[in-house]
Amino acid sequence: MFRNITTVMLAACCLLGAAGAGALDAPRYNNIELQAEAQREVQNDLLNATLFIELNDASPAALANAVNKSVNDALRIARDYKNVRVRSGNNQTMPVYAKGNVLQGWRGRAEIRLESRDFEAASALIGKLQAGMQLGGLNFSVSPEARRSAENELIAEAITAFKARAEIIKTALGGRGYKLQRLNVAQGYNGPQPRLAMAARGAMSADVAAPNLEAGVSMLTVNANGAIEVLE
Repeated sequence: MFRNITTVMLAACCLLGAAGAGALDAPRYNNIELQAEAQREVQNDLLNATLFIELNDASPAALANAVNKSVNDALRIARDYKNVRVRSGNNQTMPVYAKGNVLQGWRGRAEIRLESRDFEAASALIGKLQAGMQLGGLNFSVSPEARRSAENELIAEAITAFKARAEIIKTALGGRGYKLQRLNVAQGYNGPQPRLAMAARGAMSADVAAPNLEAGVSMLTVNANGAIEVLE
């Protein structure tokens, strides 16, 4: 008797489970995919620059001494510019071969890299360092803090735009409302192209004019895409 009741209860549970699964798997109608975005131009507030020294010598020891002295002098000068962060970059020595694969000498190259939000100080330092080094690259970007702040505001704007489009779709279809099925938010960043400035090889003047810097802007974008179900 109890076995039969248990069997009936198990069968009923299976039927209910199947019905529930069927309800979950039932196709949804009036599902609409849509997306919206919010964009903003943000002033670039961070400068990155690379300066380098490249020398040739028959003696690897003499070459290393000359390259290291140049870098050390540059780092010493940079210490006076408190608003500019300076660090060492790549440093390498390469053999130079003549015809017949004969070793002719050595070429050494070393870099220092600058980062600053104080463009005036960075420009002055770059001009001073160009008396003995070459400018390999200069670019501007939005600092992580400024980018995060702007993106937080754009997220709210993108979601508001998404909801506005959902209301338009609901009204166009004659629905009484809509349910949000899913929503994805993604950030995009379109920074300016790096500005390269290669100095001429050879002796450098002791007096180099500081470069005029125009940071420009970058475009930040936040996309909101997802799906809604329009209710009849």
